[in-house]
Parts: sequence; C-alpha cells; structure tokens
Amino acid sequence: MTPDDLALLIHAGATGVMAGLVLFVHVVHYPLIARVGPDEFVGFNREHQRRTTWVVAPAMLFELVSAWWIALGWARIGVPAWAAWAGIGLLGVVWLSTFAVQVPTHGRLLRGKDVGRVALLVRWNLPRTLAWGARFVLALWMLHAAWR
Repeated sequence: MTPDDLALLIHAGATGVMAGLVLFVHVVHYPLIARVGPDEFVGFNREHQRRTTWVVAPAMLFELVSAWWIALGWARIGVPAWAAWAGIGLLGVVWLSTFAVQVPTHGRLLRGKDVGRVALLVRWNLPRTLAWGARFVLALWMLHAAWR
C-alpha cells in the first residue's frame, strides 16, 4: 500500500466518521439539548464540549491533512482535480461553520441556557451536515476513481 492509498483510506474513513457523527448530532443531540433544564444546562454543555472534542478533533485533523494530501497530489493519486478541490471547498464550509458558529455558540452557552442560541446551533449545523455528507460521497468516489 502506497502513502497515497493510505491517504485515500484515511480520508474516506475520517470523513465517514465525521459525516455520521454530525448527522447524529443534527438529528438527535442538538434537538435534545433544548430539553436540558436550566440548572443542569451549564454542566451539561461543559461536558458536551469536553467529550466531543476528544472524539472530533482527531477525526477532523486526519480529514484535513488527508484532504490536503489528495488536493496537492491529485494527478499522482489518480483523482480529478475538480474532485480534490471540491472536497477542500466543502471542508472550508465545515471548518467555517464549526469555528465561526458552533464553537463560539457553545462557549456562550457556558453562561447559561439560551433557547435562541440552541436553535442557532441546530440551524447552522444543517449546512455543516450537508457538506460533510457530500464530502463523504465524494471521498468514496475518489477512492473508487483512484483504484479502478
């Protein structure tokens, strides 16, 4: 197995983990946050952030590094340039939403329950969910394109 093959596998795996996780968060976890009582909310949100970071940070970093490996070596790897760079564009949507909306909103929720901010999490998580889903389909397609 070449480093390029490994990068494609890591990319598809990390992207699949994140696509599944963000779908779960969007459909199950974020809507349930609104049901946490105000007395337990700050502690719940603090634990949510701490535990989530341990799960998503490694997957997001593996995805980021492997996506750039593929984009910078698309010709050698055997994937079309448009696919590699579309993946980077979708990754930009994901990271922008994560670090411009999700992370700061969770930080503000450490001050106390705010139903409007919880609704903001759900609303702004939809583009992130769609982008990660599209990235996963694209990652699988690139894996197929490179190995056919």
